[in-house]
Amino acid sequence: MVDFKDLKVWQKAHQLTLRTYRATSGFPKDELYGLTSQHRRATASVGANIAEGCGRRSDAEMCRFLQIARGSASEAEYHLLLARDLRLLSEEDFRTLTGQADELQRMLTALMQKVRSSKSG
Repeated sequence: MVDFKDLKVWQKAHQLTLRTYRATSGFPKDELYGLTSQHRRATASVGANIAEGCGRRSDAEMCRFLQIARGSASEAEYHLLLARDLRLLSEEDFRTLTGQADELQRMLTALMQKVRSSKSG
């Protein structure tokens, strides 16, 4: 497998995590151990699971960690909805971050399919 830092999907996940940290820095202090922490952990988990999958050096394990990463991206998407509905996140930030999370989920799905097809081909 390749170095995770060379994967475009990891780069996108890292950018989403950085933007999430910036966007959540304005959340109320009483959310520090609630939504702020949960959302940050979910987005950081996407990149971390991609990295861990690459480190395992097997296609089956890579797919498993990509699935976990995709689950974390879905979790992050829910946190975005919640933050918007609680009026903690601007509509502009919501649209931008949701678009990035959607793109990331599609990329993860495509990479899983590619890894699975290379295993069977």
